[in-house]
Amino acid sequence: MKVSIDPITRLEGHGKIDIFLDDKGNVDRAYMQVPELRGFEMFCVGRKAEDMPIITARICGVCPEAHHMAAAKALDMAFHAEPPEPAKKLRELLYNAYIFYDHCLHLYYLGGIDVLLGDVSKEQRNIVGLIKKFGVEIGKEVIKHRRYAMEIIKMLGGREIHPVSAIPGGVSKGLNEEERREVESKAKECIEFAKKSMEIFKKVFESKRWNELLGLDSLQTYYMGLVDSNNYVNYYDGDIRIVAPDGKEVAKIKPEKILNYIEEHVEKWSYVKFPYLKEIGWKGLVDGKESGVYRVGSLARLNVADGMNSKEAMKEFEEFRKEGIVHETFAYYHARLIEMLNAAERMHALALDDQITSDDLCTMPAEAGEGIGVVEAARGVLIHHYELDEKGLVKKANMIVATTNNNAAINMSVANAARKVIKGGNVNDILLNKIESAFRCYDPCLACASHALGSTPMIANIYWKGKLYKRLEKNV
Repeated sequence: MKVSIDPITRLEGHGKIDIFLDDKGNVDRAYMQVPELRGFEMFCVGRKAEDMPIITARICGVCPEAHHMAAAKALDMAFHAEPPEPAKKLRELLYNAYIFYDHCLHLYYLGGIDVLLGDVSKEQRNIVGLIKKFGVEIGKEVIKHRRYAMEIIKMLGGREIHPVSAIPGGVSKGLNEEERREVESKAKECIEFAKKSMEIFKKVFESKRWNELLGLDSLQTYYMGLVDSNNYVNYYDGDIRIVAPDGKEVAKIKPEKILNYIEEHVEKWSYVKFPYLKEIGWKGLVDGKESGVYRVGSLARLNVADGMNSKEAMKEFEEFRKEGIVHETFAYYHARLIEMLNAAERMHALALDDQITSDDLCTMPAEAGEGIGVVEAARGVLIHHYELDEKGLVKKANMIVATTNNNAAINMSVANAARKVIKGGNVNDILLNKIESAFRCYDPCLACASHALGSTPMIANIYWKGKLYKRLEKNV
């Protein structure tokens, strides 16, 4: 017997979950499938390289800043144009505003509903249901502070959605003193809102229900994330650090070396690939030290790091990691809250930096070559890789996005949750939502993840009178 959740909800993009039951009505296996195929890498070939930060931002309307910045960083390398320090700080300021905005979205509109509201009817699983429980004022605060972050993004990026300011070698727009003061003021308020959010969620973290959620799924995987020179979390720049399930460092590498460490596996039933650590190898959808599966995103970033680069977030980090590395999948929410506080604090610190209003904004590009740009999207490590010809046109483009990096883990988490909640064929809406809640921990963006072409199989299932009539398959 097969149970399908189609479509899955409260995520970016489109997908479904197929759950296969055995003769006793217990779960045999379960998968999250992405039935949509896009093709952004092919769209990029033959285009002017300098257009990549603008074109690739269109991959996603929720995290355009991540693609915009990853593309710009790849072109910095491809054109041998290291941005001036003020330009790097302006990029980082914009990027922390994005992290704050995006985490706020997930915590209050998407996955966080599962944590804050619990087992309520599907009609209540939304921001309206949240406002009914917590009050209109908290709803107003959520909207106001998301708006603050978006206004900072617009100020620095030129647009609220799909920013245009990052260019090869720097940025095209600076910050004047009046704007700097506005950023400082709004960032300060965002810090207070992040603290308030932590208080709201910690009341749940102290409950029996939170322990039940933590017990729904735990994976002993490797973790990957960006860290600065102190091994503190950094979203915009740094080295890539990989740690084993026991927390021991496996590698710490420059971003341009990352493709030497990962490979991608393909399954016929999904348009999203399955990256894994090359040295460990692909052992299937299993966890443990012998499996090459790794995780990225908020939980991974806090697991690979030794701390946070801001005062209040550091206190929360130390409490979060006091017993060592954290494997429970629902701990992604706690990690996001710490990062939201950190992003607000970093915005405030950068707004006070002496260089932030400098007009030293760009380094002139040199001859075209090859470049790799890596940032931490809200959902995890994002990689853009471009090869340019002598005219500065894109010869080859490859993007490995955060949700793709997490694809194996997401499927494992969905299967684990399904096995724990479905027994004896008993299936209802509340139980199915618990299964969905496992993938929402990762805040997947399927619009980003389903970009890839190459050796991906395209499958068409033709049904006649409810039965599979013909299956067509080819590689595209």
